[in-house]
Amino acid sequence: MEKCTAVIIKETKYIIAWEIILSLLMQAFFFILDKWDYTVLLGNTLSGGVAALNFFLLGITVQKAVIKDEASAQTAMKTSRLYRFILMSIVVVLGAALPVFHIWAVIPPLLFPRIAIAFRTFFDKRMT
Repeated sequence: MEKCTAVIIKETKYIIAWEIILSLLMQAFFFILDKWDYTVLLGNTLSGGVAALNFFLLGITVQKAVIKDEASAQTAMKTSRLYRFILMSIVVVLGAALPVFHIWAVIPPLLFPRIAIAFRTFFDKRMT
């Protein structure tokens, strides 16, 4: 297996940093509403970790796809998307089914990478 590039590691660290920041804000929100308990922390940790893993796996897939021909690259990307979607679906099902996870603490962290990417675009424009 090929090593992942420095860019993938850098961008994954960026996503993890935003996962932590947004997770802390979400934990504070639950605390302020007096709804915080250990299930919020566990749900947040589960889905935050999987969201970061999803982003990392996407980066690895893209890295491998760029050296393939177009048809193989499309197949690799579609297969990766399917498996990553299944992984995230399992997390949501576990979050809803198991009482150790607060479902409303499971779902938002899966969306945090999108927020991080939106802010990255804003910061990149400001820096140039």
